[in-house]
Amino acid sequence: MKEMAAACLLAAALGVTLPAQAKDFRVGVELPFTGPLAQAGTEMKRGIEVAVDVYNRRHPANHVTLIQIDDESNPAKAVAAVEKLASQKVVAITGAANSNCAGPASEAADKAGIVYMTSGGTSADMVSRGLKTFFRVSNTPGYAKGMLGLFDSLGVKSVSIVYSTKDATSDLARQLDTALKTKGVTTTLHAFDPSMTDFKPVINKVKLQDKPDAMAMIGYENDYVGILRASKVLKPSLKAIAAPWAFASPKMASSFPDLVPNVYGATVLASPADYRSADQKEFSETYKRLFNTESNYQSQTSFAYSLLLFDAIARADKAGTLDKGGLAESLRKGGSESQESFLGKVAFDARGDNPGYVAHMGQFRTDGKLVLVSPAEYATAKPQYPGVPW
Repeated sequence: MKEMAAACLLAAALGVTLPAQAKDFRVGVELPFTGPLAQAGTEMKRGIEVAVDVYNRRHPANHVTLIQIDDESNPAKAVAAVEKLASQKVVAITGAANSNCAGPASEAADKAGIVYMTSGGTSADMVSRGLKTFFRVSNTPGYAKGMLGLFDSLGVKSVSIVYSTKDATSDLARQLDTALKTKGVTTTLHAFDPSMTDFKPVINKVKLQDKPDAMAMIGYENDYVGILRASKVLKPSLKAIAAPWAFASPKMASSFPDLVPNVYGATVLASPADYRSADQKEFSETYKRLFNTESNYQSQTSFAYSLLLFDAIARADKAGTLDKGGLAESLRKGGSESQESFLGKVAFDARGDNPGYVAHMGQFRTDGKLVLVSPAEYATAKPQYPGVPW
């Protein structure tokens, strides 16, 4: 009775009316709502909640209910969350915000025979563990491809790669370095400790020693702010600055309007949304209705993969295999409608990876708007090149 009451309360909060005869699919959400990655986790949660709202309105005969647990960006708590969700008979679990939590959490889910889907487990070792129920829509090679495609389209000849020594960021830095060198681009790597706050010594090396066309920042929100602040003081002769995840968001533009103009970052949609498709319009309007603000790439990505997951659940249920481990097969097999998303075509391989993923790259304008500039087929505007914040 308590679970039904909670489901009704969540449905009411999302503006959904639960049909009397609708099938109810319970999906677990294991993300950080507190702790160091709370901002990312909350945004990802919002995207999943928008997907529930949209899916339940589109499919009145089915109903998705979320059971949400805060993992606090703590691997042990992520595992405990998965075990608790498994005891509550969820049909799938969505999580986590980073590879450190997604790794052990997905292993716990695999042990329980529950599909675990994420956009946060990007490290290469995530798909080399032989798990049968692990799926991810984004990955480190895809971010490397996105940044490589951007630099290639700009005609960049040399790049300084400034990166955090954390596992995921180091992995991406190495892959981007290799890919750029293969294209004949001159590269220089500059590693920094995750605790670093003064980036002027690093930027001074970029300015005086490297003298590159472009700089790639590979880190997280606080790192980007520190790097850009140091760059604005020292003013290296750059033509472009780009970052992967956790940069291109409306919040970054509103919080640091002097640091983001002309900088590139991974995104999914332009901001404000340009409404080039009915799906974009429905997502953006639903997000605005529920949260009264603009979305970012984290909520957009989690929305996209959640709809893929919900459609796969419905297909497995219709085939009579949902309670027999058929959801993983349904995701790998896919469906013509469900496999198309904001992320492009999604196709999972035997490892649960999405090898065709390529990160979309946006660029902030001086008015704080974010336009898509790469890949060309998704672009909404041409890049401002050369272009830096100062």
